[in-house]
Amino acid sequence: MSTAETTGSAGSLGSAAAAGTATAETWTIGRLLTWTADYLKKQGADSPRLDAEVLLAFARGCQRIELYTAFGEIADEKLRGQFRELVRQRALGKPVAYLVGRREFYSISFRVTPDVLIPRPETEFVVIEVLDRIKGLGEAAVADIGTGSGAIAVSVAKHAPRARVTAVDLSPAALEVARRNIADQGVGDRVECLQGDLLEPLPAGSQFDVIASNPPYVSDAEYAGLAREVKDHEPRLALVGGPTGAELIARLITDAADRVRLGGYLIFEISPMILDRVKELAAADARWRLATVVKDLAGFPRVVTLQRI
Repeated sequence: MSTAETTGSAGSLGSAAAAGTATAETWTIGRLLTWTADYLKKQGADSPRLDAEVLLAFARGCQRIELYTAFGEIADEKLRGQFRELVRQRALGKPVAYLVGRREFYSISFRVTPDVLIPRPETEFVVIEVLDRIKGLGEAAVADIGTGSGAIAVSVAKHAPRARVTAVDLSPAALEVARRNIADQGVGDRVECLQGDLLEPLPAGSQFDVIASNPPYVSDAEYAGLAREVKDHEPRLALVGGPTGAELIARLITDAADRVRLGGYLIFEISPMILDRVKELAAADARWRLATVVKDLAGFPRVVTLQRI
């Protein structure tokens, strides 16, 4: 795909493809992928080949794996035009997940919009911790605070069929995305959505076996240095936790102590840079015991589990 092709002018390439002739200028699926991966790499994309495949599969209306049996297929003008626009937006920094409206998390395809944080693989460790802690409890009560797309809440409900989950978010728009994901996965009978700030909307007197959260934990200084595709496109509300990044976590630790049953757990994601501060906050509250700190695949401390004592 030439520079002219990415900006909207197909030229002779469109004529060759429309005629179905196999010339040096014919845009096949394989050639589109190769050119686009190289182009996105030059634009600074972290995973240019994967981005190209996901976007082309979306434009073509197929599964990504189906592209591998269609490398020699000629891409018609309509497909190239749709793909060209997606590539243009990706080159400008818009995340692939927002372009295709989906992101896989814990082997589940979630709807995502710019109203919610894009689920990351690191957050899967929160789900793993929750499932491990409620194993054997039967009808466990779980709360997901700052649910966003509902990734944690839905994943827990799908893999713990007897768990009942309360999903909370400050953003009404985010909750609407969560509700759609809850409906998509057929767990609406066990997942309830509440709108409000942290634990405030939870019913008076309600207690939980586990409270989980992927709270905003980016500091003001860190936010200024984030990659443009994060800072310019993902919701600041879901990212920034305050001047140090630990402010909302401090509130969560204090407030959750009255909501978690004795022996229950508070499980939340952190930035590795605030681990020491989080440990200080937990140690300062005699109602909690630091149970575990789970490292992510890169070896960084990522998920903290506190036990109510």
